[in-house]
Amino acid sequence: MITNLTEQIEQLQSRQISSKELTLSYLEQIKKHEKTINSLNHYSESIALKYAEEADQLISSGQNKTLTGVPIIHKDNLCTTDFPTTASSKILDGFIPPYNAFVVKKTIQEGMICIGKASCDEFAMGSTNETSFYGKVCNPYEINHIPGGSSGGSAACVAARFAPLATGSDTGGSVRQPASFCNLTGLKPTYGYVSRFGLIAFASSLDQIGPMAQTARDCAYLMDVIAGHDPMDSTSSTKAKQNFIETLDNNKTKKLSIGIPKQLDEIDFDESVMKTFDETIEQFKKNGHDIKQVDLAMLKYAVPAYYVIAPAEASSNLARYNGALYGYRAPSDTLDEMYKKTRSEGFGDEVKRRILLGNFVLSKGFQGQYYEKAINVKKHFTFEFSQIFEHTDFLLTPTTSLKPLEFGQFTDPIKLYAMDALTIPANLVGLPAVSFQAGFDGSLPIGMQLIGRHFSDPELLRVVDNFQKETNFHLQSANLK
Repeated sequence: MITNLTEQIEQLQSRQISSKELTLSYLEQIKKHEKTINSLNHYSESIALKYAEEADQLISSGQNKTLTGVPIIHKDNLCTTDFPTTASSKILDGFIPPYNAFVVKKTIQEGMICIGKASCDEFAMGSTNETSFYGKVCNPYEINHIPGGSSGGSAACVAARFAPLATGSDTGGSVRQPASFCNLTGLKPTYGYVSRFGLIAFASSLDQIGPMAQTARDCAYLMDVIAGHDPMDSTSSTKAKQNFIETLDNNKTKKLSIGIPKQLDEIDFDESVMKTFDETIEQFKKNGHDIKQVDLAMLKYAVPAYYVIAPAEASSNLARYNGALYGYRAPSDTLDEMYKKTRSEGFGDEVKRRILLGNFVLSKGFQGQYYEKAINVKKHFTFEFSQIFEHTDFLLTPTTSLKPLEFGQFTDPIKLYAMDALTIPANLVGLPAVSFQAGFDGSLPIGMQLIGRHFSDPELLRVVDNFQKETNFHLQSANLK
């Protein structure tokens, strides 16, 4: 019953299958494997089937849209009225929002079936999906390896075939890195292309919601639903939305100029990652594209700048979680004691670490020493990318320097932070970037990343779609037992 998304759309619209039948097939997969994977914080068969029955009525009456009847799973930092929204944190355990996030609302209006909420690193802070209050998520390709983070639950859900589509949020690589580790395509859209309304904020100037799916075409289907201006988000772009599927279908093959940062020579890559990178370059050359070296001198400053800016914004965004209005409240005798105990007991270690770091870099006497310098790095990145894209169409890098780690392989947070060195720059500048399937080391997936100009999102997916027509890495499924 579970086929690829394009086939599902055709079968639903021709009424060869019903949305209820399709949804039940995914629910059966969840029942078989969720205890092993632990990728869902919340899911509900009754809610999913209610949506499916409504979708079947829309299809029967001819009022359906392209993705009507198709199941989806949302990351648990997107507000939903049908499910708790916890950001995988004890401090929000059991919280049910009074409204849906813009992205969730758009999928409901499309007639899609929300099956449940995917686990993530707590408040989207982490690269392994081990910081969730609800326990670690396992990689469906190798159960004793991480799925990546922070959107590791979303990635694991799609890789385990719990749904054909999932949403993730990407602050420094949190869609792309787990997409790489779980053999998926994951897009971080141009900043402002997808509304952040209803997304529990980590770092507001860096966060962006994006799709995770088996192929670039699947991501394009979802982007056609969730992209577009939202007056409820002051950072939402007013640029007219492009048609993603139409861009893929109107494919005009042309020679592209693809840049390779020469600073990659300074990074310590796994041998298998570099081998896959070289093979990917050869595939692009075979397709007639021009490969050249470019200078991204600021690359070495990406991680330090990010880990000043992101914690600074996080410390402000997380100040609201104090037990006074909603979520977990620790038993206390005084107001000050309630604040202290609630935040001490409600937040995990990684969240506390980033709040402390953020408060430090914003404290009197240190803003100029750290925060202002980090903002200047961000400006320099913007200039460098503008120079590169004057004569280059896209930038190609590995998504990460490492293949999926075993649980507990790295305990030093600094080493985990360094994993994001190649994904962070796109967030600092607000550029679109996509991770796509490019190879394996044994059973462990390895992904590559393309970065494009602002609002080149459809073209990015078109390049990956063409790559996937020439390769079969995206067709290799996890061997769940």
